[in-house]
Amino acid sequence: MRKYTQLVSITALSLALGACATNSQVDKKIEQRISESQAQTNQKIESVASQVEDLQTKQKATDVRLDQLSQEAKDALKRAEEAGVLAKGKVVFSQTFGEDRVKFGSDKYELSNDSKAALDDFAGKVKVLQEQYFVEIQGHTDDTGSSKHNDELGQRRADEVRRYLSRQHSVPLNRMSTISYGDTLPVAPNKTRAGRSQNRRVVIVVLE
Repeated sequence: MRKYTQLVSITALSLALGACATNSQVDKKIEQRISESQAQTNQKIESVASQVEDLQTKQKATDVRLDQLSQEAKDALKRAEEAGVLAKGKVVFSQTFGEDRVKFGSDKYELSNDSKAALDDFAGKVKVLQEQYFVEIQGHTDDTGSSKHNDELGQRRADEVRRYLSRQHSVPLNRMSTISYGDTLPVAPNKTRAGRSQNRRVVIVVLE
């Protein structure tokens, strides 16, 4: 009987020790899983923080400060705000198509093949915009001819660009407006041929 009791005690002790060992292993596994879960959570937080920082950096690079805008861009922003067509009230970018890309001959408004290629590149930039945008197309001339004639010529140049963007790239007409500055906003003296050539241009301002 005594031996039997000792055997039972030893067995019970063994089971208790085994249970303690099993519980210890379970605790370690739980701790390991918690640690792994915490590490994954920290990694996700760091990833999100990195994405937010990247977006903020891109946003700062995209936004154009008001004091850095050209007079044409400022005017376009003001007109769009007054018309109530902007959600954010900001200029995304402004692009001038002058003698280097969109070329207009004296008293001409037709688009050349080089001009169309330049507008194709521009349309690609517009199409990747995620937010709703608005485009103002501004026509400019040199000072050859009367003010009335130049106003009409600048308007034809702007209209021609709008027509091309709509027909060839499906830019919605209701997101584009045109205006003529005529010869009132030269970027170079009109006294030389080179200066007059620079003034025959189209400026396109993209706003959100």
